[in-house]
Amino acid sequence: MEAPPIQRKSTQLPGQYGIIWLSIYWTESRCRCMNWKEALETVEPRFRSAVAAIDEGNVGELERLLAKHPSLLQERAAGYGEGYFREPYLLWFIAENPIRNEKLPGNIAEVAQALIRAAERERVDSLSEQLDYALGLVCSGRVPRECGLQLKLIDVLVSAKADPAGAVLPALAHRELAAVERLLERGAPLTLPVAVCTGRLAAAKQLGATAGAAERQLALTAAALYGKARALALVLGLGGVELNAYSPAGFHAHATALHHAVDSGSLDAVRVLVEAAADLSIKDRLFQGTPVGWANYLERTDIAAYFQEWGGRCNE
Repeated sequence: MEAPPIQRKSTQLPGQYGIIWLSIYWTESRCRCMNWKEALETVEPRFRSAVAAIDEGNVGELERLLAKHPSLLQERAAGYGEGYFREPYLLWFIAENPIRNEKLPGNIAEVAQALIRAAERERVDSLSEQLDYALGLVCSGRVPRECGLQLKLIDVLVSAKADPAGAVLPALAHRELAAVERLLERGAPLTLPVAVCTGRLAAAKQLGATAGAAERQLALTAAALYGKARALALVLGLGGVELNAYSPAGFHAHATALHHAVDSGSLDAVRVLVEAAADLSIKDRLFQGTPVGWANYLERTDIAAYFQEWGGRCNE
């Protein structure tokens, strides 16, 4: 039996679309296994107290701590965390990403504003970096969305001059479409990958005419990840894409478009790729699983049956 495909978190690299989050799967595994509360006990006590105030939504206590210890605003939690959350700034804890408590206080937007006001007052040099990365964490995390606080946090961070364009890919890669729409409202550009994921096919056709090879390849992966059969056909029709290439950095680069279409559960999307000659035998680079193996493991029974039928046809 082939190993399961795991698609999760990322680490930050500069790239063509602002923040590019390169998928690092072993670090995600370590992040999931870490006991975050126990690990926090190793952090300097003042920093730990400030994190507790954030988690509790205690704005008064947080402001008191920041006024007394303004260095907290530019310090990082030395020795704490793994992967994409290694040695975080205090501001990054507003996202609950990675998941430590499974919840956020209802006033987390006010907590974020208190942190930002204090950082602006202290003229913290790293504030721009902190804001951009915090926005990516908020837009790619499920807890802010599930708590009904993701859009409020996006507004707070963008109003403080976080770059909305830089957070689009993390949001797209983690299927956080509400976050994507809010980022568009707040000034992020409409690109070909965004258009195909959000169902703007007329715009996608126009954008595709001038899109470069890298953007088309990313759009192919994005359409597959979202199970968008019509969008896949559109992108394939544009030409200039490698059907069996591994996905670009930032979109689960261990697998191909066909793997991601299987994960989406869309038989129609799988059909488009297979009929365009996608390779059913290619293995992902993490678990060495084929698209057929993914279909079996994920119990996509209709897709698994289609693969079996297609293989029979090919052997006739």
